[in-house]
Amino acid sequence: MPRVRRITFSRNYTLSLSRTCQCYCKYCAFATHQAHIRSPEEVERLLDEAVRRNAKELLVLTGERPEVNPVVAAKLAEWGHGDFTSYVVWSCERALERGMLPHTNIGVLDHGDLARLREVTASQGLMLESVSERLMDTVHAGSPTKHPSQRLATIEAAGELKIPFTSGILVGIGETEDEQVASLEALAELHGRYGHIQEVILQNFVPHPKYYGAEVADIADVAARERWGADEDPSAGAPHRGRGEGTEVELLREFPSEGSPSALAVPVKASGAPSPGASQVVAPGEGAPLAYPAWASEVSVDDIKRLIAECKRLMPDVGVQVPPNLSDAWGELVEAGATDLGGLSANGDHISPEHAFPSPHEVRKELAPKGYALTERLCVYPQYMDSEWMEQGVLDVIKLKYWSFIPRRGSGRRSEEILDEGLAPEAIEKGRAGEELSEDELTALFAETRPEVIEEMRVAADELRAELAGDRVTFVVNRNINFTNICVVGCAFCGFGQGRRSPDAYEVSEEEFAARIREAVEFGATEICMQGGIHPDLTLEEYGKWLRLAKEVAPQLHLHAYSPMEVDYMCERSGKGPDEVFEYLIECGLGSTPGTAAEVLDDGVRQRISPNKLPVDRWVEIIEASHRAGLRSTSTVMFGHIEEPRELARHMRVVRALQERTGGITEFVPLSFIPFNTMLGRTHGIEEISAAENLKHTAAFRLALGRTVPNLQASWVKMGLDAATEALRWGVNDLGGTLMEENISRMAGSQHGVRLEPEQLIEAARAGGREPAQRTTLYEIVETY
Repeated sequence: MPRVRRITFSRNYTLSLSRTCQCYCKYCAFATHQAHIRSPEEVERLLDEAVRRNAKELLVLTGERPEVNPVVAAKLAEWGHGDFTSYVVWSCERALERGMLPHTNIGVLDHGDLARLREVTASQGLMLESVSERLMDTVHAGSPTKHPSQRLATIEAAGELKIPFTSGILVGIGETEDEQVASLEALAELHGRYGHIQEVILQNFVPHPKYYGAEVADIADVAARERWGADEDPSAGAPHRGRGEGTEVELLREFPSEGSPSALAVPVKASGAPSPGASQVVAPGEGAPLAYPAWASEVSVDDIKRLIAECKRLMPDVGVQVPPNLSDAWGELVEAGATDLGGLSANGDHISPEHAFPSPHEVRKELAPKGYALTERLCVYPQYMDSEWMEQGVLDVIKLKYWSFIPRRGSGRRSEEILDEGLAPEAIEKGRAGEELSEDELTALFAETRPEVIEEMRVAADELRAELAGDRVTFVVNRNINFTNICVVGCAFCGFGQGRRSPDAYEVSEEEFAARIREAVEFGATEICMQGGIHPDLTLEEYGKWLRLAKEVAPQLHLHAYSPMEVDYMCERSGKGPDEVFEYLIECGLGSTPGTAAEVLDDGVRQRISPNKLPVDRWVEIIEASHRAGLRSTSTVMFGHIEEPRELARHMRVVRALQERTGGITEFVPLSFIPFNTMLGRTHGIEEISAAENLKHTAAFRLALGRTVPNLQASWVKMGLDAATEALRWGVNDLGGTLMEENISRMAGSQHGVRLEPEQLIEAARAGGREPAQRTTLYEIVETY
């Protein structure tokens, strides 16, 4: 089954530092040739507003060389800046102080200016627009820095300086199809040499009205507020500085531009050229369409699709961005292969101010039914987040505020631990012998990146598996029932839990529940695995009711039910302790306890991803109580999100110590994080862990447990059956259950299905060279094959 595709965007705020420009591009409504520059006080005020709107990126836009205007130059001198780049640097420094990452797009620059900006930016950009020199006589007439040679020189200099860079082409300004491809080929050639182009923007031209002195930032902001709505606007509730309140124009402008500031008091809604057919790219908005100028060329959806394909052919490792506010067909372009929607700016698009970006909520609603997950990114792409590509001061901001966006590279993202290179090999030898590993030794295993050492880890884990379980691979025929997903806990990693009023909320009726039990019996199940959300109305007796009902319908079934979180909630609702609660549940038919809700047994991690969940000590207390009551339990870990190797090490030491005290754990189940439809995945840049990393962790888990927990399970619903089959070489001896239904991983975005037939698990075991066997919940063998 295909994986969910992540579509990215940046949550940014646009600062039009100066619109003064030396160029006379025919399509541009942003630039002015009068003096326009924001004062330091305005910059500080706007940056504070950006913080209030939860922006992570500050997009700095300017005209080309605004200091050529003598009034702008004089103001720069008055503020203590020898040139405009100095003022941009100052603005970026103020953004960094507030925890925002600057991305500058200020026109053609030389090597020296790019280097100065590199010290204070996470990334930079410059649209190539086109390599067509013909356009210098048409749309680019009178615009010296729009000559392709100058723009390519800047992009090349950025590569030499190792600056993460965004570029792109402007489509529909009179260029030919061959020139469009030639422009992409020029970018590909530079990227091939320097590897610095992180994304290419395919921007279709749309005509704009003349603004005649009105502040485009005001128009963009009002349009964004109108489109996003108060429920989506991050600044909802803040005073809206409209034109009746000491107007935005007065607050934000230092110098007048062409015409009167009051010439445009409301945003203009304009659409693109009249559509000659269904394939025409049309900008969103209503009202009379603006005529296309004579030099413009029509752009169809098929044209952009063709260019997306060219981008992917020429630069397969580079993101392809399409602006979602310039075409109603952006969803279709995503399906054609576009990977990014750019900065969904909280204060609008200052280049096309009447065309507000759709809100993240609006985009997510359109993408989700098509199987796409909208995910935040930073302005700098993950592969560039290291000291080779970024100045340490900027990287420190990422490590402090946005460290979850940093790719996993072994020893951690927030801080780089220096680990003894001999520690992991020593830990592998001790783990193979079944000895307890220290926190440092476990950290070394989880952080290991050397292929040869990881292979040693795999071999040792596989040998330990053979010692403990032989060549038998087991599975259970079971049915999973999640009786409700209504939940009050609100874990950031969860896509399952829903508020009572959510359209995705559900509660299973007693009739539906009984029918599912009967279906399980017909399927040949020996186990019912039952868990649900923390429903605000459920009492201890309600939980007992489900157990009794299951036993009434099928008394022969083993009931594996209720996580420690649910048991803790039963204690809270009933006023009873865990021992009394388990006594009652056993009377109702409970057979064993799932050791879920463990996530990572480190309270620091738990506070970050699920602050309302029970702490580590309480989780341990409840599992121990289940063992005292004579129940067996499983144990789990959820990994591949924000946790660090050392935090996983602590988790494994907690589990092993618990097992050494009670001996009640039957199996350990690693659960890799599914990010796609979760708050943690959407807003923290976390990608699904790779198969290779998943397998490495699997081997480390086996070695961490030694001989204390005999069975290690691969979760096919998390990692897929192919990867689970491969995991049989990495310490795994169990493939879990048939499930029949599964909502927790499915609602988080898992693409591996919710049901397997026993024959599929038998085939997987045989594909791994093992003897398949059906087991019970407690690992009694039912049948071998």
